[in-house]
Amino acid sequence: MASASSSTAVSGGSSTVDLETLRRNRVLSSKLYFDVPPSKVPLIYSSSYDIAFLGMEKLHPFDSSKWGRICRFLITDGVLEKNRIVEPLEASKDDLLVVHSESYLSSLKRSVQVAIIIEVPPVALLPNFLVQQKVLYPFRKQVGGTILAAKLAKERGWAINVGGGFHHCSAEKGGGFCAYADISLCIRYAFIRLNISRVMIIDLDAHQGNGHETDFSHDSRVYILDMYNPEIYPYDFGARSYIDQKVEVGSGIKTDEYLTQLDKALEVAGRTFDPELIVYNAGTDILDGDPLGKLKVSPDGVVSRDEKVFKFAKEKNIPLVMLTSGGYMRSSARVIADSLINLSKKCLIDLNSSSVKM
Repeated sequence: MASASSSTAVSGGSSTVDLETLRRNRVLSSKLYFDVPPSKVPLIYSSSYDIAFLGMEKLHPFDSSKWGRICRFLITDGVLEKNRIVEPLEASKDDLLVVHSESYLSSLKRSVQVAIIIEVPPVALLPNFLVQQKVLYPFRKQVGGTILAAKLAKERGWAINVGGGFHHCSAEKGGGFCAYADISLCIRYAFIRLNISRVMIIDLDAHQGNGHETDFSHDSRVYILDMYNPEIYPYDFGARSYIDQKVEVGSGIKTDEYLTQLDKALEVAGRTFDPELIVYNAGTDILDGDPLGKLKVSPDGVVSRDEKVFKFAKEKNIPLVMLTSGGYMRSSARVIADSLINLSKKCLIDLNSSSVKM
């Protein structure tokens, strides 16, 4: 995701141990992992994802009704039944503390701080209880969806959270419409609850994923492939040094060149790292005409991109979590729906049966 404008540090060995023990206990006691019946498909969404607060959400270019429209397209097109969608739980404060600090979460109790993060200045004038209800609650539901997606992916081979991908948020800092670090949380939970020890992040949002890069800056268990436009937000040069495989694509790159670069990047990633889980941040702000991404990839190019990543995972038999992340045109929802329909046609996912495992 992006801007409209241009692990907690602990000192002392025993303190580090105490922090890890506390983190582990919080993960093990969390309710975010729950058993999903076979009648459901591993596609996660809640109507609570969609953000609407007095029309102020329209002051940011992100389409905050995108998530619901994706599902409506899939249902209207007859490829998904509404009662087969998985609804996640809201991430609690204890859940969020697995990555975030008390001080960071406390800062979100100030409306002005949330307004800065989501880049909608008038939100600073609203009572915080309203900001919590209308802005942060939808985000926390999406965080719950991203965390649950890893469990479902391990069980079913793939899972899609029709939301999430808040890759600009790290443990101590939000920004670019990202208030919680759902990718970092998802991976921390997978380490502890799924006994996963190696995770690959494939971040194909047009913007650099500086949040998860900061959080896993010195963690060799996480391999980051980030393909982004270096000429746009967040200009986080420090976080760039933590990217294992950096693929910089300049403004105006077109579909064929983009997909060629992606093919090369996936080939290198496949030779370099052997993950047990892939977290795929599938932003649609690479689309031609997106006001923030500034790339020129066609809708068919986005469909091909997603297919390439899912094929990469399937050929290696690696569970994959897909997050929808950024996308700043109304057309994004239709493109995402079309991409999921294509994945289903190519038998890379199955939106009608939950019995197929990659």
